[in-house]
Amino acid sequence: MPDTGRGTILYVEDNPDNRNLIRRVLNAEGYAVVEASYAEQAFSKLENESIDLILMDINMPDMDGYTLTAKIKKTDKFKNIPIVAVTANVMRGDREKSLEAGCDGYIQKPIDIDTLAQQIERFITRRTNA
Repeated sequence: MPDTGRGTILYVEDNPDNRNLIRRVLNAEGYAVVEASYAEQAFSKLENESIDLILMDINMPDMDGYTLTAKIKKTDKFKNIPIVAVTANVMRGDREKSLEAGCDGYIQKPIDIDTLAQQIERFITRRTNA
């Protein structure tokens, strides 16, 4: 089990290869990673885990990340958890659409694994200092 001193991240992603890569990178940086492959599983994980940050894939088969983000942000118990969109949607307006849905940040795919931990740290630090 990785050191969870840096925080616990819920990664909502339907692609197992992407989940595996991000888990390995973030575990190596001292983060615990909880995974969900679809929206309802993500909500269940939120109910049962102490989550510091959510990495949200936007394109998922059951419920897209925009809709799930809005649902999470409307739930009092979870509304203060930062959500960062992680997406291949990089057309003009996609970043804004993520932020309008309630995301607190936006990371483009393919993910730069060399800078991911620093990007994550900014959001977790912002939450713990709020």
